[in-house]
Amino acid sequence: MSILGLKKKQPKTFKVKVITMDAEMEFSCEVKWKGKDLFDLVCRTIGLRETWFFGLRYTVKDTYAWLKTEKRVLDQEVPKDSPITFHFLAKFFPEKVEEELVQEITQHLFFLQVKKQILDEEIFCSPEASVLLASYAVQAKYGDYDPNFHKPGFLAQDELLPKRVLMQYQMTADMWEEKITAWYAEHRGIARDEAEMDYLKIAQDLEMYGVSYFSITQNKRDTELLLGVDAQGLHIYNPNSKLNPNKSFPWSGIRNISYSEKEFTIKPLDKKKDVFKFYSSQLRVNKLILQLCIGNHDLFMRRRKADSIEVQQMRAQAKEEKARKKMERQILAREKQLREEAERAKEEMERRLFQLQDEARLANEALLRSEETADLLAEKAQIAEEEAKLLAHKAAEAEQERQRLEVTAMKTKEEKRLMEQKMREAEQLAVKLVEQSERRSKEADHLKQDLSEAKDAERRAKQKLLEITKTTYPLIAAYSSPPPPPDGGDLNLETGSVRMDFKDSDMKRLSMEIERERLEYMEKSKHLQDQLKELKSEIESLKLEEQQAGVFSHRGEARVYPDPPYIPHSNVGHYDSEVIYI
Repeated sequence: MSILGLKKKQPKTFKVKVITMDAEMEFSCEVKWKGKDLFDLVCRTIGLRETWFFGLRYTVKDTYAWLKTEKRVLDQEVPKDSPITFHFLAKFFPEKVEEELVQEITQHLFFLQVKKQILDEEIFCSPEASVLLASYAVQAKYGDYDPNFHKPGFLAQDELLPKRVLMQYQMTADMWEEKITAWYAEHRGIARDEAEMDYLKIAQDLEMYGVSYFSITQNKRDTELLLGVDAQGLHIYNPNSKLNPNKSFPWSGIRNISYSEKEFTIKPLDKKKDVFKFYSSQLRVNKLILQLCIGNHDLFMRRRKADSIEVQQMRAQAKEEKARKKMERQILAREKQLREEAERAKEEMERRLFQLQDEARLANEALLRSEETADLLAEKAQIAEEEAKLLAHKAAEAEQERQRLEVTAMKTKEEKRLMEQKMREAEQLAVKLVEQSERRSKEADHLKQDLSEAKDAERRAKQKLLEITKTTYPLIAAYSSPPPPPDGGDLNLETGSVRMDFKDSDMKRLSMEIERERLEYMEKSKHLQDQLKELKSEIESLKLEEQQAGVFSHRGEARVYPDPPYIPHSNVGHYDSEVIYI
């Protein structure tokens, strides 16, 4: 056995894992492959033609490096792991994304990378710009906002804002989602590639967009600075401020960049300006800085030249592709609109069907109720018919009663007429009695006056007789028989005696006549009062009968009775007449 046969056979391939922003791929590579072979394989796999922006980055010790295309993969300082891990990332950034990024896949990869850098706070972004960028990211992921589908909380699992922004304000996740959704709802109709491009157009205006930072010193006394390399040139920053550079060197103003071990030299195009030198502590970092400077400068010069035939073809194809996609989106939007209209029509028909079913159910229930009501009405009709017969019978009885009451009313009217006549006669009689009472009262007054005069005359005659008796008493005692009186004295005495006797008999007669007339008047008054009471009772009974008859009467007549006669007070002797009301 020869010694050569004991040697191990070297493997002819090695495993590689390439991680893009949205996928992971594994390849089996030949040992002799250069970096360009692996890079071209990845680009062909993902369909990328704008290869000059990208590179394969790997981690080495405490820094990172880009895979060189002209050297073999295994001859570089790549990790010895299996598989070897590379990250496919944008190495250089365009100045104007809308003009330079042609392919949709290129835009998408840049969008994902810039979005990750913003969320990882590698690119500073204000809270307002962060919310706006998040709304475009949501539009790119979910499409048009639909409140029926995108319910509150649908962004709970998405990382959309930097942690610094979330910690800066005392707001809940729901409040942030509400703000993002408010902007998201305004992006309706924007396609995914358009939303990603709008995202990049906002992001390219951020100060830290596309800048690679490296720690440097300006002199050997170790004054720490930051060097920033981007698509527009080189920038010098203070260590605590990555937003505003202290000094900038645009690519158009740089004549040459060189380094010797740790020292970098930037020679301006204007020879009057000073040469700027700075130092970097690691050789590997110096090579990376020079590599980025050369690549950005080449792209800077390339942008200012006419596009190559390849780029022109890509732009034409991209334009056709955009037109085709726009047409497809329009067709899709039209189909979506028709589908939505069809769904709305379907929902309307279903709603109408449910409504008709409800109406049919209600109509059926109404029919059942109607049948029940009809049965009930038939029963009520039968009862009503019986009641009608009963009412007809009662009506006939009422008609008979009405006729009877009409006859009674006629009799009542005649009786009323007679009663009114009696009342008029009673009034006339009362008036006569009043007049007679007044006349009797006057006669009584005259009689009283005569009686008073007679009493006065009697009193005077008695006085005169007493005086005569006193004068003639001695003469009577002297003679046993009285002498004949003189003619004149006898005449006077007799005349006085006769006059006195006349007055007494006259007064007695008058007193008896007055007493008789008083008794007659009291008897007549009592008889009149009895007649009036009897008349009042008859009127009251007539009223009661007429009220009872008015309940059944169809004429509705109102009967008015005359007021009772008024009999004034009169005095006859000691008798007081009464006022009687009927």
